[in-house]
Amino acid sequence: MERRNFLKTSLKTLGAGTAGAVAAPFVNTASAQETITWNMVTSWPKNFPALGTGANDLAERIERMSGGRMRVRVHGAGELVPALEVFDAVSAGTAEMGHSASYYWRGKVAAAQFFTAVPFGMTTTETNAWLYHGGGQALWDELYAEHNLKPFAVGNTGTQMGGWFKKEIHSLDDMQGLKLRLPGLAGEAMSGIGVTTLTIPGSEIFTSMETGVLDAADWVGPYNDLAFGLHQVADYYYTSAWNEPSAILEGTINLEAWNALPDDLKVVVTEAARASNLAMISEFAFRNAEALRSLVDEHGIQLRQFPDDVMAALHESSQRVLQQQVENDEASKRIFEAYRDFQQRVSAFTDIGELAYLKSRETLVG
Repeated sequence: MERRNFLKTSLKTLGAGTAGAVAAPFVNTASAQETITWNMVTSWPKNFPALGTGANDLAERIERMSGGRMRVRVHGAGELVPALEVFDAVSAGTAEMGHSASYYWRGKVAAAQFFTAVPFGMTTTETNAWLYHGGGQALWDELYAEHNLKPFAVGNTGTQMGGWFKKEIHSLDDMQGLKLRLPGLAGEAMSGIGVTTLTIPGSEIFTSMETGVLDAADWVGPYNDLAFGLHQVADYYYTSAWNEPSAILEGTINLEAWNALPDDLKVVVTEAARASNLAMISEFAFRNAEALRSLVDEHGIQLRQFPDDVMAALHESSQRVLQQQVENDEASKRIFEAYRDFQQRVSAFTDIGELAYLKSRETLVG
């Protein structure tokens, strides 16, 4: 009897602390003296600025806030699973956690894209308000529960750039036939105006631009783009941030692993995710400004805005893409209607508050 009890206890502890346990469900009987060890797989190169280090930040916060009861080992893209297989790996229990961007999974879950970025959508502040106070998190939870996942916002790049182009864009005609790396709903909208879009991992962008596989590429913004050396393969940097006015980085947890956590550690993970979300937003605001100065002053990059006819075509194409998606997918319809309604409500103050101030600052302060 004692031997059977010992084996039962050992198996429960192993199930909670070992990644990749597929046959047995996650079971956690951790006491205050035991340590739960999870693995986190990511879509980013190991320790990549902001994105990769954001995953590290979450892991470190969880360990500190739990008093060492919970530890998370972070694995960069390709170490345990390829960059674009994070969703499947966490869903299946190959790893307990993931860090990525939800629009990579549009082929599996069409509505997931609304939890990264929406063309001409909400700002970062508005997006956080939707998630934390406007019902967005509940919609995200419901959508991902069907795939055995619990999602969190764990970072946001803030307003992204329009992308790197090898040639200058003077009109809509110059966009025709370009091969552009741009994922998500924005990628579909670009396709609608005559651009060939591809979704490839960030680590492959430089080589693809250098070898001619791509003519242009969206990545993130000055901080990350400088780190990838994209200024070495394209001269024109477009600033019209229609594509990703806000871009959530998602943390995912295997739902069985999540449900097995004690309630106090669920609170730890939730609050660690919230803190890491704010930390990344703040870092991007500072680092992007520094990197942009370096790109312009030290590397001679030429900043440009898309011509008016390109922006008008992109807006029209975005509306078509969104309409088609909500017509063809019930979850997308439900989530986008909630997203759009909240954007309309919250923008009433954004326009008379932040937007009005920024216009005044540009005019009076420069």
